[in-house]
Amino acid sequence: MSAAELDRVVALLVRQIGHWQQSRWSAPAAGGNVSRADLVHKLVQELANLAADATGEPRREVPRLPSDLALPDQLRVVAADLALAAPPDPVLAGAADAVARTRAAL
Repeated sequence: MSAAELDRVVALLVRQIGHWQQSRWSAPAAGGNVSRADLVHKLVQELANLAADATGEPRREVPRLPSDLALPDQLRVVAADLALAAPPDPVLAGAADAVARTRAAL
């Protein structure tokens, strides 16, 4: 697994969600127990935690911004941070799998 593969799956997800309006963000994700916005924010936090772990930094809470429309940008930023941290391939593979699972649940 490479950073390029992580970038590819993130780009697919961003292409899927980047144009959504608030009503689509508020709708339940597959399974119906959380909103689509909550699911994507959970993914953003997971990737941020992996990046922090890879760099030896403390984990920090990713803020939930006032508009869910910012979530695709947050996702791109934390994915780029993770790729720059150059974690081992299994970490990148796990991150790509998490992105793919989130995409499927939306």
